[in-house]
Amino acid sequence: MTETLILTATDKRGRYAELLPQLEALAEESDAVARQANLAAALHQAFGWHWVGFYRVDGQQLVLGPFQGPVACTRIPFGRGVCGTAWRDKCTLVVDDVDAFPGHIACSSLSRSEIVVPVFDRDGQVAGVLDVDAIDIGHFDDIDRDALEQLSARLTGLHPYPL
Repeated sequence: MTETLILTATDKRGRYAELLPQLEALAEESDAVARQANLAAALHQAFGWHWVGFYRVDGQQLVLGPFQGPVACTRIPFGRGVCGTAWRDKCTLVVDDVDAFPGHIACSSLSRSEIVVPVFDRDGQVAGVLDVDAIDIGHFDDIDRDALEQLSARLTGLHPYPL
């Protein structure tokens, strides 16, 4: 895989269609830190989101992994905030307005909407989450959900411990 993304589409669906095969190539990297770092960078570059990165499960908390964006929360307890809730519920959460989410953890006051996608290990347990924040309310939709869940599923299929 080249270190340059090829992105020509101007609409979100088209951008994901171009990006997902390139992300899959990046996901083949065997080193988890390198894999997460490049995936976060590629997503950040492709969409210009405020923050994109990974948290990995460590006991009863999520611990910050590779990301792109401003300084972030380092540890998130199980079931707390959007990330901890997505982990607990084992499902993707799309939050249109983070200020309206009960127990939201504000790592950045600029973040207004968020999508969190669990990444599962081969045993079906949550190994971590992909967390994406935008500065606009209502930024994420079903197109984002579908594409990021496809990426998560691809990570699970490639690596016994995807994060």
